[in-house]
Amino acid sequence: MKKRYFDVIVIGAGSGLEISSFAAAQGLKTAIIEPGPFGGTCLNRGCIPSKMLIQSADVMETIRTSQKFGITGKATKVDWAKIVSRVNKLIDEDSRQIEQANKKSKNLTAYKEYAQFIGKKELLVGKEIITADKIFICAGARPSIPPIPGLKEVPYLTSDEALRLKKQPKTLTIIGGGYIGTELAHFYGSLGTKVTILQRNNLLMSNEDTEIAQTFTRIARQKYNIIFNATTKQVYKKAKQIAADIEVNGKKKTILGEQLLVAAGRQPNTDLLNCKAGGIELTDKGFVKVNAYLETNVPGIWAIGDIAGIYMFKHSANLEAGYAIQNSFGKKIPVDYSAMPHAAFSSPQVASVGKTEDELIEENKKYAKNVHYYRETGYGAAIQEEDGFVKVLVDPNTREILGCHIIGPDASMLIHEVIVAMKAKLGAKGIVDAVHVHPALSEVVQRAFQF
Repeated sequence: MKKRYFDVIVIGAGSGLEISSFAAAQGLKTAIIEPGPFGGTCLNRGCIPSKMLIQSADVMETIRTSQKFGITGKATKVDWAKIVSRVNKLIDEDSRQIEQANKKSKNLTAYKEYAQFIGKKELLVGKEIITADKIFICAGARPSIPPIPGLKEVPYLTSDEALRLKKQPKTLTIIGGGYIGTELAHFYGSLGTKVTILQRNNLLMSNEDTEIAQTFTRIARQKYNIIFNATTKQVYKKAKQIAADIEVNGKKKTILGEQLLVAAGRQPNTDLLNCKAGGIELTDKGFVKVNAYLETNVPGIWAIGDIAGIYMFKHSANLEAGYAIQNSFGKKIPVDYSAMPHAAFSSPQVASVGKTEDELIEENKKYAKNVHYYRETGYGAAIQEEDGFVKVLVDPNTREILGCHIIGPDASMLIHEVIVAMKAKLGAKGIVDAVHVHPALSEVVQRAFQF
């Protein structure tokens, strides 16, 4: 079998593209391996298409709540095909352009094949065996499919298919109430689909700060049929619908839906790569085990992004790509994950950075806490926001920012001044002393830090 040598091999054309582009620009013979569309999960099956679709849901929600502002509005039609095709056309074109640019790039060889390790620093790609001094594993993760009896026999959706569904279902059952499930519930529900969420515990967004999760759950219960503490025992076809037999506190019931969406988390693609054959050590959950420099146990092999499982966000993968370049081509520096934020573009939006109150209590760390509601600011009153708030957690002596959690309109944007303050170690004083535009919505953040 043909064997080919490279200076650098990058597995995965998401954030890994930053590494392959850098290596090729240095004149290094570089391979980029990507069996799917270029751009990775975020561009093709995740954050970008989902947020573009959610924009349609946000517009619909604005129309439906217009009476609060003295305007009678009504949406007479949802052109589902147009909504979905608009997004997919843009996404597919972006991905195609990225792929074409890589294929034309000097010093870069693109493989549209699956890769598997067959030995130490050796990969089988199609009919070739390739090897390199430096290998970067950036192959991401995929939707996790729980072992529910009958699931393999029924047509079900994951987030991959849910973003490209050609026909809007009248009813949708969602297994899972995390950020993926709740974002898709917002998209489908706002556009008219009747949504049922099967949640295994008693809160949606249960990984968030408890006060945030409780508020989100209370609001969501007014929009969707949510069944808490639900264990799905089996699924099966029933006429033209999909049935889910569930158990709730010892009682059994059956839920019917035109479509079934499984949103039960994500699993790393290490099994598809056969990492064990490459001698690469994995964690108990199957992620590639890396040190503070993103190095694996095999010298000359690094891992970044979802497949390393430290933070499963696109922005953290991009951060890691930069460090992987630095640590493999320059002086080694440990990754600085401080002030790593995240946001859910559900309705309402949720954003967070730093520790939750639950974590601080578990760590037995002293803290001071303050909450400020949107409605207590000029702009919050203008938009008639009744539920949104900013929750801040600081060191009671130094006023170092320990965490900030926001629920409400534009939470994903409002969190950013807190991120900057935390990264720059400005403390609460940095936010309080900064002059904020009045009566901008950002005043709710400033006031939350005024203890």
